[in-house]
Amino acid sequence: MAHTRDARTLTLDAATALAEAGEAEAKRRGWTIAIAVVNPDGGLILFHSLDGTQPASQDIAIAKARTAARFKRPTKALEDAIAGGRQALLGVPGALPLEGGLPVVLAGVIVGAVGVSGMASSEDGVIAAAALKALEG
Repeated sequence: MAHTRDARTLTLDAATALAEAGEAEAKRRGWTIAIAVVNPDGGLILFHSLDGTQPASQDIAIAKARTAARFKRPTKALEDAIAGGRQALLGVPGALPLEGGLPVVLAGVIVGAVGVSGMASSEDGVIAAAALKALEG
């Protein structure tokens, strides 16, 4: 499977593989989640919401993916910075500092991001990490 349209962004097939891997792990654990995959600019490529996922998680998953893509780091890094005292980050437009958003890096280049919401933030992070495993190998 081709992972990118070019060297800079994910294909729909790759985004689907990410979402399916995350969904499989969530279903295995009995968790209800929403999962979003975005391009490097934060543009939505794909969005899925499992049955029974709370409605607020839909927007949150997209925001986590966009934050990870645009800030080029896991959303947990922002959450940790705020917990460490960098309260000014709370005022940064477009930043959602909750674990569950991860950049997708291929050949050292951020080609998109995945965002997950629906459970506790640490559990969302588990599902996001499981999604990334779809592109390994």
